[in-house]
Amino acid sequence: MIAVDTNVIVRVLTNDEPAQARRAIARMRSDAVWVSRTVLLEAAWVLSHAYKLDVATIADAFTTLLGVPSVDVEDRAAVLVAVSWFRRGMDFADALHLAGSNHASTFCSFDKDLAKAAKRARATPTVSQP
Repeated sequence: MIAVDTNVIVRVLTNDEPAQARRAIARMRSDAVWVSRTVLLEAAWVLSHAYKLDVATIADAFTTLLGVPSVDVEDRAAVLVAVSWFRRGMDFADALHLAGSNHASTFCSFDKDLAKAAKRARATPTVSQP
């Protein structure tokens, strides 16, 4: 199994450097792949801010990536929930933090936008101020 960095994921998803994308895809096809939550978090930021991709495009790309049988992701269930909340308007970082806190009774934050987005998504745990 190999673990991949954000730049490998970005090459595969954007094909912005075709030679690197081909190498990344070939390597990912030759081995089982492990992706950490932080790599996805960074990839979402890069795709949104540097590449100006919209939420639907990023969520679709992540869903496709996570559907590849040879790709394993840290805390897959939480990541899939986070992607669905992201698709419905929640910031990806917030969604990932909240989905990864599913063992908690509440998620404390001063972020009012997160609380509103979580309520709209019927996310658990609930978000409340400290």
